[in-house]
Amino acid sequence: MQKGITMLKYILGILAVLLLIAGCAPKEMPPAPQEQMPPPPAEDALLPPPQEPVLPEGVPPPMQSRGPAVKEAPVMPWKYGGIAIPGQYADAEIVQVEPGKYRMYYSAEPEVPNFKGQIYSAVSTDGKTWGRESGERMKWATFPSVIKLDDGKYRIYYQNAGAIKSALSSDGLSWQEESGTRMDTANNAGMALDNVAAPTVMKTGSVYVMVYRGDINEKYPAEVPNQNTQLFLWATSSDGLSFEKKGIALDSRNEEFSGLLDGCELVQWDDGARLYFWSYSGVYHSSFDGTKFSEVEFDYSTAEDTNMKFYPNPPGDPSLMKINSKWLMYYGQHTKGIYYAELDE
Repeated sequence: MQKGITMLKYILGILAVLLLIAGCAPKEMPPAPQEQMPPPPAEDALLPPPQEPVLPEGVPPPMQSRGPAVKEAPVMPWKYGGIAIPGQYADAEIVQVEPGKYRMYYSAEPEVPNFKGQIYSAVSTDGKTWGRESGERMKWATFPSVIKLDDGKYRIYYQNAGAIKSALSSDGLSWQEESGTRMDTANNAGMALDNVAAPTVMKTGSVYVMVYRGDINEKYPAEVPNQNTQLFLWATSSDGLSFEKKGIALDSRNEEFSGLLDGCELVQWDDGARLYFWSYSGVYHSSFDGTKFSEVEFDYSTAEDTNMKFYPNPPGDPSLMKINSKWLMYYGQHTKGIYYAELDE
């Protein structure tokens, strides 16, 4: 009996030892979590990011949905008509001599051989086809501006020797110079002018209004073709001979005109007076209410790219006349002749 008890204790001891060993054995570790891979990229993410194209210097970028990269070309109310006087002529001036008949005065270009500041003339009934009149109207008289006086005579204002002078005619063909000077370089704007030129005169009521160009021997402070600065001044008169200086009409010393205003023309428009003129980009006009000249509006250019700042041959020295109920504008194209444009109404 004692022996059986002893054997039982022995077996129980062995079981206890086995249980102890099992409890000390390392527990099984859970499987390591698999590394989380990022989702595959979208197909277009495999492509390199878009790059802005590198364009040659001077080529504007293409238009984007945010708007045009360059300023849109202005809508010009004038449409090209054709050539009126071919040849090396410029500075046209138109006057009505009788109902249905018009005379154009125009100047020789300085490049012609034996240049002597000649003025010539031609006549027309439709403003488009002109017949030249023989002979010369005047010499050493450039930038003509002609008005018909109340007594039926004509007066021409013109530049001569850096001043503005005048002459009279009974038939518009033979001219007699008037004594004295209509305008000189003296002014009330505090400017030292080299000369005055390019007059335009209009009579409104009992008052003569003159606008003219003043030249300053000073280059505009930017990259511009001209070596001097040109702007407009104005004056009034009761007799068309003695003028009272009023000051600056339009100033060119700004970014818009870069120091150049030239070839002005006063016109009695349908709704009031206007001053037409040209600058580097083409032809502009300003409204005139009798006391001041308003902000300018762009009218016309012969350049294909109207955003070009310094077009090499802009339409110059505009002159306007309403003929057969149609406004026509005449302008010079350097050494090519005098052309015209029609108002697209």
